Amino acid sequence: MQAWFHQKSGVLATMHRKEQAIAPILKHHLGIEVVVPLGLNTDEFGTFTRDIKRPGDQLNAAQLKAEKALALTGLTLAFASEGSFGPHPSLPLLISDHEIVLMRDRDQGIEVIGQALSTTTNYGHQYVTTLEAALAFAQKIGFSDHGLVAMSDAEQIQSSQIFKGVTRESELVEIVTWLLKKFGQAYLETDMRAMHNPTRMKVIAEATQNLIHNLSQRCPQCGCPGYTAVEHKTGLPCALCGFPTDLKLASTHRCQKCDFSQLMYFPNGQEFADPAQCLYCNP
Repeated sequence: MQAWFHQKSGVLATMHRKEQAIAPILKHHLGIEVVVPLGLNTDEFGTFTRDIKRPGDQLNAAQLKAEKALALTGLTLAFASEGSFGPHPSLPLLISDHEIVLMRDRDQGIEVIGQALSTTTNYGHQYVTTLEAALAFAQKIGFSDHGLVAMSDAEQIQSSQIFKGVTRESELVEIVTWLLKKFGQAYLETDMRAMHNPTRMKVIAEATQNLIHNLSQRCPQCGCPGYTAVEHKTGLPCALCGFPTDLKLASTHRCQKCDFSQLMYFPNGQEFADPAQCLYCNP
C-alpha cells in the first residue's frame, strides 16, 4: 500500500493541531509527509459553539475542509476530520464521540473514510449560578488538561459573548465572576476543539487507524485502495429460531476507480445472530 503514497505530501485541513494525532499514523503506515496549510480557517465550516453553523452533515464538512486545503496548497492529496457529539446511536443514554477522518486523492480519483465511535468523552455542559458550581463542573470534565468554553446564554448564541479555550483556573474564575455579576448566570461547556481536548484527540487517532485499515482493502480487479462496503443488507438469522434480525447479513463492496463490485456475506464473521438480538426470541 505504501507504494501508492510513499514520500507524497498530503495536506491536513486543520487549525486545531489535529496533526498531533493524525500525522504520525500516516507517516508510519503510508510514508506520507503531512503539511498543515497556513491561512486555513476551518471554523467557516462550523464550530462546536454553534456561533457558525455546519453546512450540511458531518461528512460534507470534512469534504469542504479537504477541498479548501487542496485549493490553498495546490497539492493533490488531502486529509480532513470532523467530529460529532451526542447520544450513542444504539445506547442513547450514553454520550458518544463520532469521528471521521477523510482522505481525498485527486490523482487516483478516490475518497476513503475512516471512522471511530467512542463513549470515552468528557463532552458536557451546565448552567451555573455560583463560582463554586463552576469550579466543580470544571473538575468533573478534567480541567485544565481539557479546556472550557464560557458564555452567558446557550439559547442566544449570536448575542452571547463567548470565551473559548479557557485552560487556567485564574482565567476561569475571572470570566465566571464577570458573567455572574453581569448576567446572573454562566453557561459552561467542554471545549471540544482537538487541541483543548486530549480525550477527543485519542478518538481521532482511532479513526485514522480505521482509515489505514480501509485503505489496506484492495480492489481484486485493479488493486486500488479503499475497497470498502458501500451498502449493507440486514437479516442475519437468529441462531435459535432462524428469524432474520437487524444485524448485517451481507455488504456490497465497490471500487471507486474501476467500479468492480462484490456482494460479501457475513461481513462481521458471524453466520448467525445471538438470540438476544432477535426480536422474536427477545421481544
